[in-house]
Amino acid sequence: MFTALASQLAAVLKRVTGRGVLSEQDVTEALREIRRHLLEADVSFEVTHGFVERVRERAVAAVALKSVSPGQQVVKLVRDEIAALLGGTKRGLDFASVGPTVMLLVGLQGSGKTTTAAKLARRLKLEQKAPGLVAADPYRPAAAEQLRQLGEQIGVPVFPGNEQTGKGKGVEALVRDALREAERARCRTVIVDTAGRLQIDAAMMDELKALRAALSPREVLLVADAMTGQDAVRIARGFQEGVGLTGVILTKLDGDARGGAALSIHGVTGTPIKYVGVGEKPDALEPFDPVRMAGRILGQGDVVALVEQAAATVDAEAAQRLEQKARSKHGMDLADFLVALKQMQAMGPLKHVLGLLPGVNAKALAAAPADDRRLKHVEAIVLSMTPAERADPSILNGSRRLRIAKGAGRSVQDVNRLLEQFQQMRKLLKRI
Repeated sequence: MFTALASQLAAVLKRVTGRGVLSEQDVTEALREIRRHLLEADVSFEVTHGFVERVRERAVAAVALKSVSPGQQVVKLVRDEIAALLGGTKRGLDFASVGPTVMLLVGLQGSGKTTTAAKLARRLKLEQKAPGLVAADPYRPAAAEQLRQLGEQIGVPVFPGNEQTGKGKGVEALVRDALREAERARCRTVIVDTAGRLQIDAAMMDELKALRAALSPREVLLVADAMTGQDAVRIARGFQEGVGLTGVILTKLDGDARGGAALSIHGVTGTPIKYVGVGEKPDALEPFDPVRMAGRILGQGDVVALVEQAAATVDAEAAQRLEQKARSKHGMDLADFLVALKQMQAMGPLKHVLGLLPGVNAKALAAAPADDRRLKHVEAIVLSMTPAERADPSILNGSRRLRIAKGAGRSVQDVNRLLEQFQQMRKLLKRI
């Protein structure tokens, strides 16, 4: 999402750090450009104005002190202020000490609320919070069925368990019955997926106020579509004033929107962003850390997120076996290469993983041919080989390569290129 903004800010800050001495005029010009880029990224005017003024005040003071590296000081100030703009510190969910923790998910139709409910339940399940899902949308056709299917997919119960239970009841009574079912099932957290509307209206707010009063939820989380830009900020403000929010979950952060919603939502409403959706899969929900996100925006990467992602997806035993094979006399074979490839695919889209590395230019990354389909092509080629061919690629003569190419639906040149790259990688690993 922040690709365009990241490359623009990186270019401005590179000019600042490239100078040995900075004047107040240099700072003013750099901040003028940053202000323009933030407004182009759909950040609200009031948030942008406040951001620039705070950075200007501190940056001018840093330049006046004639510090050793004024450019780096300015970069640090910009990073700190972006982090403050995004909420300052990481905010987790608030859990009740006794009884099930009730979390109310609110938002408009089409924001990805039901899918987000399932993603959040999956994450809480991994954290041993024993979640349950409540279908509280009797208006949208098949809303309860969609949640039930998602619940089955991630192994989380959905209440009410019987589809006939909720018929003819009001939303409040339906949710109360579902909560009783969840308590009997010993759920420690209950996520209530409420009904959405096409727009904020009085009837919607009255229903949510009644639910909030009846359930006393520990968390009221707005699910907002980051692709809607400043509309997401306006929606957040409406829900904050109407029912009161404890947090926001931004969805579709992996899209190509300009990022203004993420940078404005906390500054305008004071509501912290707690999670971000970065894909369609059930595991594509990440805790939001303002400091680390500020680093990503400024092209400084997020190594902590990369390590966490690897720890959650990579099979430690398989990784250890690969390391032992790489250190052995014969080195890795193509079967090991296939295992390594699958481990890498489990970490998510290639561009997303590369974007977490420090020093990777956002503009260059966007233009890079890092197509995840190529990994599938490589996988198809290796799977088209016999076990003997994977163990000893030197036996692959012309006819074998032709057979493998036909089996994988690729060209012989693709097979040759893969074998060449594999041999180079094996030599490199031996040297290391």
